[in-house]
Amino acid sequence: MRGPRSRRPDPADLRQLAETPVDMRRVARLFAPYRGRIAVVVALIVASSAIGLAQPFLVKHVIDHALPRQDVGLLLALVLAMVGVAVASAVIGVVQTWLSTLIGQRVMHRLRTDLFAHLQRQSIAFFTRTRGGEVQSRLTNDINGMQSVVTSTATAVASNLTVVVGTAIAMAALSWRLALISLVVVPPAVWLMRQVARMRHAVTARRQRALADLHVQVEESLSVSGALLTRTLGAGPAMIDRFTRRSTDLIDLEVQSQLAGRWRMATMSVLFAAIPAGIYLAAGLPATAGAMTIGTLVAFTGLQGALFRPLMGLLNVGVSITASRALFSRIFEYLDQPIEVVDPATAVPLGQPRGEIVFDDVGFAYDEVPVLHGVDLRVPAGSSLALVGATGSGKSTLAGLVARLHDPTSGRVTLDGVDLRDLALADVAATVGVVTQETYLLHASIGENLRHARPDATDAQIEEACRTARIHDLIVALPEGYDTVVGARGHRFSGGEKQRLAIARTLLRDPRVLVLDEATSALDNQTERLVQEAIDDAARGRTTISIAHRLSTVREADQIAVLDGGRVVELGSHEELLLLGGRYADLIRAGLGADQIAA
Repeated sequence: MRGPRSRRPDPADLRQLAETPVDMRRVARLFAPYRGRIAVVVALIVASSAIGLAQPFLVKHVIDHALPRQDVGLLLALVLAMVGVAVASAVIGVVQTWLSTLIGQRVMHRLRTDLFAHLQRQSIAFFTRTRGGEVQSRLTNDINGMQSVVTSTATAVASNLTVVVGTAIAMAALSWRLALISLVVVPPAVWLMRQVARMRHAVTARRQRALADLHVQVEESLSVSGALLTRTLGAGPAMIDRFTRRSTDLIDLEVQSQLAGRWRMATMSVLFAAIPAGIYLAAGLPATAGAMTIGTLVAFTGLQGALFRPLMGLLNVGVSITASRALFSRIFEYLDQPIEVVDPATAVPLGQPRGEIVFDDVGFAYDEVPVLHGVDLRVPAGSSLALVGATGSGKSTLAGLVARLHDPTSGRVTLDGVDLRDLALADVAATVGVVTQETYLLHASIGENLRHARPDATDAQIEEACRTARIHDLIVALPEGYDTVVGARGHRFSGGEKQRLAIARTLLRDPRVLVLDEATSALDNQTERLVQEAIDDAARGRTTISIAHRLSTVREADQIAVLDGGRVVELGSHEELLLLGGRYADLIRAGLGADQIAA
């Protein structure tokens, strides 16, 4: 959300609202459970503002009555009343802040958890087409901005409105003549303040953009991947020059921003001095002086000074409301994203799965672009299927359907004769284990990364999975063993080590069906043989669907399906397809490895 100094709606906020309008009734429903507390907050704001208006009247009586008469009793009572007003305002302010913050936090908690749960249910296609930083921004920055909506924007509007109305009434009660004069003085003062604020906003916006560019370069250059890229490309000097230029640009922008801020403060100081001076001048004129007392003049001046800030706040309420509505728009936009892969209304109980996978006339399209066409395959329980083909032939998409990362556009994929769409997502996840070519490790210990797949796993089960993946010996050789932190995205380990950790993590779940998408692609030949042996051992009795370019990972498969353009063009064992001399034989000759020819 924009800060209180902004005087114009952010164009980005206006675009957001134009693309995704907000029904304010939906916003009201979020706060409906807290109607009683909101009413108390409003009452406290009104009470605090009303009590604060008593101070000028107390000052008037001190000056006009207690001091001239030297009435110590009256003076003591008025002074105690002034202190009481300050104490009451402070206590009410604390209670009001506590209540409004509590309401804001609870609404924010509900939105945060609802949005997180909703995003967890999104398909992989959603995250493919959406920037990760955008998702994080909506889940954290936008929802955190909700706190400002409740504790700052809404309460400020209520407080400012109460103060302005109450102050105007009090000024009229003290002196209607001076109140009329104020109507002439205030508009030009407000106009001048707004002009200075606009100037400062323009400079500040440029400064913020420059800072954002600088932060992006820092994030990109000083991350593990960024540092590695810079070193390998020899781009260090160029990056330093670029950073230096941006930092130099910031010098002028910072100076301009500080001067603009100083001009704003100077303008406010002049106005705060000029307005009381004008009141004093008006009070001394024969037409307005009349029977006005010194106490009335002092009290009126105090009220006049208290009117300026809340009036400026009310004049800018439109900007705050636009920014607040834009926040709700961004959050609701994600909450309204359709769930592409959903749990069935009534899930079919799976029981003890055998692991038979069948692709029945399966077709699939990404954003209406066909990827798979009429795929028919049967993988008996406990058998293995290898998928081979050129890049873009649809192998990974076909394998992803087994884990229900997405649903087929046509046809169906069944597990033990049941359409995957009729099974609970939790049952599919418990039955199908996936190891992809892109290993992702959390910035946590090895043990925590493994327990991410099975939180209740014992140490013995974790060690067994790691032994199977041929990674246990390496882990125990580390100074902290399984408590070793893997580093950002696992950069502390080599590609082969990360891949073996990922395999161990999947094996820990003991899935009935294994999907291996280039699971050994990051391993050297020797390590690959070790891990492949481990996978072969783990695959016994399980259904295995693997994608690979190396012969060693496909030649022993019970079936090999050759995909081309999203279609299965050949199906058979390694020997059968070689004898066929078709597409598979062409792939072998084209580069599945040096040992294929001998085979």
